[in-house]
Amino acid sequence: MRDNVVNTNIIQLKPNFLWFLTLTYTMVIVLANWFDPRLIKILGLTTDAGTLIFPLTFLLSDLITEVYGYKHARRAIWCGFLFNALFIVYGQLVIHMPSPDYPTNNQMFDTLLATNIRIIIASGISYLISEPLNSYVMSKLKIKMQGRFLGVRFISSTVIASGVDSFIFSVIAFYGVMSNVNLFYLILTMWFIKVLIEVAGLPISIRLAKKLKQTEKLDIYDKNTNFNVFKLDTKYVENDNAFQKIET
Repeated sequence: MRDNVVNTNIIQLKPNFLWFLTLTYTMVIVLANWFDPRLIKILGLTTDAGTLIFPLTFLLSDLITEVYGYKHARRAIWCGFLFNALFIVYGQLVIHMPSPDYPTNNQMFDTLLATNIRIIIASGISYLISEPLNSYVMSKLKIKMQGRFLGVRFISSTVIASGVDSFIFSVIAFYGVMSNVNLFYLILTMWFIKVLIEVAGLPISIRLAKKLKQTEKLDIYDKNTNFNVFKLDTKYVENDNAFQKIET
């Protein structure tokens, strides 16, 4: 009976680095969407410039999910979405404001900030599907693998979520703008680069995850979590924290 009472105690999280991870995640989302309209070519592969930085969002959400739990990753996802929306809305408001009568560089600035509505819609839809999916896969694999094979879980969640993200974004943003063949290669290229960056950063992300667990004294398992993306609950019970059970 006493054990049941302990297991239902709410964990009062006082993390030191969760705020920084959430802030960094949000900034990466804003930067990635800013550069999405710019197509680039690297080693013969064509992709959008946002692809080079966007994989960091999967890495950061993986870290948040692994250490602090899906609920906190979900909150970070909504922070990223809301601040990116604020950035876009304010940018559109600014470029439609009247300019002074004397010469300025406003036209150049307005051209830079002008955003294609298809890009905005594509980014929003792909983001709200792929990011929660990434954290969901991480959470479920953690339980299934009993916290082992961290690298496998990082890669698996990224492969699935980045594939979904690349497909949805590319189809909505560029279908009809380029040939179907080029669109197909664009999707594969974006997917490949995102996974490649995740693999390249794996030694750092694994070490960082282990360090965070030790520093924060947290290792959350989402055994009873409601994965509804619209839920904003961030509370966990003591039984969800495997690190505490190991320590005690």
